[in-house]
Amino acid sequence: MTEPLDLVGWSALLLGLFAISVSIGAFRQPGLWRKMIDEVDRSPALQLLSGFMELFVGAAIYLAAPWTSGDLLAQVMKVIGALMMAEALVVMAICDLYMQVWLKNLAAIHRFWTGVTFLCGLALAGAAMLRIA
Repeated sequence: MTEPLDLVGWSALLLGLFAISVSIGAFRQPGLWRKMIDEVDRSPALQLLSGFMELFVGAAIYLAAPWTSGDLLAQVMKVIGALMMAEALVVMAICDLYMQVWLKNLAAIHRFWTGVTFLCGLALAGAAMLRIA
């Protein structure tokens, strides 16, 4: 009999690798995130598509992670999924206001957010690799 697929571990690994990759890209091209957020802010189509994608990815992460008291990674992934869904709804509802907040933050502390994203990605990917291996 084969073992069931560890959805929590694999979703944490993929999300962690995604965070690592985008932070490396942002370190290499410092204005990348600001440009991306500026483009989303100017395009209602990108706002809708971004919100829609984040809503469904967040829902998939949320639904794949059971709330088990002894499983810290599953709890973290459940919270991340819930936050992603909440942010997606905010993006689709009040993108103009929300993006202005991000544009102001990114201009001042770009390297900080990039570093936080990289470290969170490392933590997720590392925890997932320990769990899957």
